Amino acid sequence: MCGIVGYVGHRQAAEVILDGLKRLEYRGYDSAGLVISDSERVLNVMKRAGKLKVLSDAFRTQPLTGTLGLGHTRWATHGKPNDINAHPHLSEDGKLAVIHNGIIENYLPLRARLSAEGHTFASETDTEVLVHLIEAHYQGDLVAAVQAALREVHGAYAIVVSHADHELIVAARATSPLVIGLGQGENFVASDVPALLPYTREVIFLRDGDMALLAKDGVTVTDFGGVVLRRDSAIIDWDAEAAEKGGYPHYMLKEIFEQPVVLQNTLGGRLAANGTDVTLELSLDPASFNRVVITAAGTAYYSGLVGEYLIEKLARLPVEVEVASEFRYREPVIDSRTLVVVVSQSGETIDTLEALREAKRQGAHTLAILNAKGSSISREADDVLYIHAGPEIGVASTKAYMAMLAAFELLAIWLGRARGTLSAALAAELIAELRHTPALVEAALKAREQVAAIAEAFKGKSDYLFLGRGVNFPTALEGALKLKEISYIHAEAYATGEMKHGPIALIDDDMPVVAIATASALYDKTVSNIQEVRARDGIVIALASEGDEAIKAHADYVITAPRTMELISPMVNVVPLQLLAYETAARLGLDVDQPRNLAKSVTVE
Repeated sequence: MCGIVGYVGHRQAAEVILDGLKRLEYRGYDSAGLVISDSERVLNVMKRAGKLKVLSDAFRTQPLTGTLGLGHTRWATHGKPNDINAHPHLSEDGKLAVIHNGIIENYLPLRARLSAEGHTFASETDTEVLVHLIEAHYQGDLVAAVQAALREVHGAYAIVVSHADHELIVAARATSPLVIGLGQGENFVASDVPALLPYTREVIFLRDGDMALLAKDGVTVTDFGGVVLRRDSAIIDWDAEAAEKGGYPHYMLKEIFEQPVVLQNTLGGRLAANGTDVTLELSLDPASFNRVVITAAGTAYYSGLVGEYLIEKLARLPVEVEVASEFRYREPVIDSRTLVVVVSQSGETIDTLEALREAKRQGAHTLAILNAKGSSISREADDVLYIHAGPEIGVASTKAYMAMLAAFELLAIWLGRARGTLSAALAAELIAELRHTPALVEAALKAREQVAAIAEAFKGKSDYLFLGRGVNFPTALEGALKLKEISYIHAEAYATGEMKHGPIALIDDDMPVVAIATASALYDKTVSNIQEVRARDGIVIALASEGDEAIKAHADYVITAPRTMELISPMVNVVPLQLLAYETAARLGLDVDQPRNLAKSVTVE
């Protein structure tokens, strides 16, 4: 989500930037803009809400000339998608320009301080704080000013800065991706490789904490303190489609590996600085309802099941989770004291949309957890909590599910704190762990090699059983769904304690059983259930927490996941199950991104 392109060299920068932004359109956006430094060292800005074509048409009627410039396509997080909030943002003297992907978590206190110091803000964005902060530190040295500003900000971001008095672009990365393109007498920066391919195949992938200084005759990479770093370049041999996939063989795999950044985007700016609260821009009054109904379809429904555990545990509200396609046909009992939460990636899922409408007809307050802005559900719900997962191309949802889980974590904490049912101590513990979840998910991705070996061993099996308890029962359901969606292998999921009430009849020496056995209050009971599987010659694949040596005595195969709090664990535990589905389907030679009979957004009943 969001696209960045910067250019310094001998070409007309605007043409390079517009071409590059078009090649990044697949990332999704709701406004676009560019800034060009002309021969008189004046920064000229043009930005428009809507699609890139609107900006391109405006450019054709009023071309901007110059050989240094920046461009951006924005997926709105802070502030509506309009011309004013679009990037680039300029300083009050018009000499400094900034474009930015990501979220500045502490922008509110910074904005308040800068306003008190006399800075005037034109937009609603968190990005504009960066402009004023760099301007406040600027004393003729652009690099030093950017470094000083970044020492004051917290969050996940990629920023690119230019100044009218310097033939220089400064770029910096903290989590959000940036890649440098190296040319002859010209250099480029972009958020993804496709923007660079018409001009160069030699690139440097910036790492977290890297800053790049781009002049037309060279690039220097430093850390945020100015220490020069060695970063080897790479030669890109991908074609255009592969470039969109970031070099991954499938969109689904790319999206699985994007999940740490997605979590940064979903959580960013919403975890309060006091460490005990969550900030959500919702109009609903937590004291005005006495029950919650969650309704969704498919993967989104499973995220709602996790939400049920979280809200009941932290907010002490009764929660029901309904399949959206059934909800409106059974005359649900809801009223003005009911909060109805609908969950959808696209915001166009017809069953969920109609469930929303039924809830509104009966007087319930409605809250939508959504990815797509401007969708039908976003227009009709009373409140919207956007997950900021960015475009998801693979039909089998991965990163959107991860973001939905994060949204339910936020909602449950927010409700619990507002209702006085969640202590400051537990809230602080949860929030501290949520801040750590992007790193935990990054670590969980390292299980790919373990998972690949298991997928190779069992790719010929026709049936799987997935088991999970408590807050990870929905994780088992999601793991089974992913496997059946893309590998066409029959897979069922059960609450682990229910196994002996029927599914145990299926177990034999040909049945792989994936048991989620990570650290939890019911760990010992889970181990006992696993022993019941082993006693019937079942093949046990255990998903266990790092450091659990005892589980090896009870399982044929072990996949390790980072250890975390039980209420946070669904976000970590789902990753190896996503990888299992992917690695199995890939080995079977199937169309991972577009499995048969499935559509990304189901808009018909």
